[in-house]
Order: sequence, then structure tokens, then C-alpha cells
Amino acid sequence: MKVAVISDIHGNLPALETAVADLDKWQPDVVVVDGDIVNRGPCSLACWQLIQARAQQDGWQIVKGNHEAYVLECAHPLNDPHGPSLQIRQYAQWTYDQLNGHIAALAALPDQYSITAPDGRELRAVHASMQDNRTGIYPETADADIEKLIAPPPAIFVTAHTHRPLMRQIGPTLVVNIGAVGAPFDEDKRLSYGRFTWTARHGWQSEIVRLAYNWQQTIRDYVTSGFLEQGGPLAQIMLVEHRKSRGLIYRWASRYESAVRQGELTLEESVHRVLQDEDLRPYLGPPGWDS
Repeated sequence: MKVAVISDIHGNLPALETAVADLDKWQPDVVVVDGDIVNRGPCSLACWQLIQARAQQDGWQIVKGNHEAYVLECAHPLNDPHGPSLQIRQYAQWTYDQLNGHIAALAALPDQYSITAPDGRELRAVHASMQDNRTGIYPETADADIEKLIAPPPAIFVTAHTHRPLMRQIGPTLVVNIGAVGAPFDEDKRLSYGRFTWTARHGWQSEIVRLAYNWQQTIRDYVTSGFLEQGGPLAQIMLVEHRKSRGLIYRWASRYESAVRQGELTLEESVHRVLQDEDLRPYLGPPGWDS
């Protein structure tokens, strides 16, 4: 039995197409898409349509991620439709508008997928953890905390969300964070996904695959899709995340989100301040901001 798990595509169509081509060569029995197909990137509609087509044609299983949830939240009006909260979620609103007609399908996605091998050992895939789809398992997460986040423990616990791959044995469970197809955050530009093979002789075996893809095309897609221009100032940080292969939204949120929401600073000013950090300067420039 061969199971492939991909996740965190984030509207990155060139990365998804490369992953799909590799899956077609490997020919798994089951493909699980472990959330965050859409949002935080330029081609959410095309990625969603590709995944939906494979679900219908080949039985691919889809799990809801936190970014599907963010997009679904845009269906609910804000208390202050002209305040900073609207601009903060402008990138998600842009995705919501692109996905017109597909929102009900997003809402219907399950929170996990489980498959049991012939020997009764379970492989379970969730986007982040059993707590919710936003509480992730990171390389620095303590073993005791992971035990709580995977309970009840399966033989293989497959997670994503953090965009940082890992494999760690926690008691009877092998915990595998498969990283991200569309937005790796470990400063390795190659996409990653998980392969899991069960045999009667060896039980479950796990592997994280890394693949190069047309990374520059994704930058062009930021422009041609309209995402960079219409997704608000946070889209600028997401472009730098793509170039650096490192997560930066938390950096912005921890420093400035509260001040922006309270009206002490505009969102655009706060993004400019983040982009002035010395480690980010090599990743600035057209088509994004210079500073």
C-alpha cells in the first residue's frame, strides 16, 4: 500500500503541478491533500480546480486547513467594514472573490483523514494537530507537548501547517510533518511532500520528498493574477516569504498587528517597517516594494 500526502499549496500552481507530475510517476494507492490548498498565494482557483478534478477522477482525499477556514470567514461581514481589520484580511478576501462558486465545497471538507493498514496500524492525517488546524507541530515542539497534540496516538501521525518538515518518534507514533508544496519555510526553495508505504514485512515506512520547481514562475503569477496589486500590503510580505523560503507573517503580527488594529499605525506603514529588517533587504525589489 502506498499513500502520498501533500499540503500547504497556497495557490502556488507551478509547485503543485510539479508535485502532481511526481505523484503520477510514483502511482500511490491513496493521495491525501492535507489542507491549505488556497490563500496566501496567487493561483488559488486554479489549484483548487486541479485538486477537485483529481478528487473526482482519482479519489483524492482532501482535508480542511486553516487557510480554507480563513477564506470561509470572509463570508461573514466585519463589524467595521472600513477599518483596519478589512485591510488585514484583504488577501483572504481577494482569494474568496476568486473562489466564487466553490465556497460550499470548502466548507464541507473534513478535518482529518485516516487509513488503517491490514495489520490494524493507523495512518492519520490532520492539517496541524488534534487540537485544531492552527496549533502546529514544529521542530522545536517538546515531546510532551506533541503527545498531547496527537492523542489518541496512531502508528503514523501526518501533519503539515508549519511548512517545516520533520520526522520524530513519540512513543508508539512516528510523527511526520511533510512540510509544504507551495511555501517551504525552512530556507529550502524545493517543495516537499510525504510518501508512506506499508508492507507486511516492514509495516509503515515514511519518506519526505523534496523537488525543485519553476520558482520564478510563481513570482510572475503574483503579478499576472492581480494578487500582488489587489491582495493588500500583506501580499508584499508573502512575496518576500516566497523569495526567502521563510515565514514572516508572524514577525509582522507579533510586532505590529495590535497597533494596526488599534489605529496607531497603518498596515502599509507596518509592512514597510518589517521589510526594513536587515535580513530581508536582499529579497526586496520589483515586482514587490523596494523597502
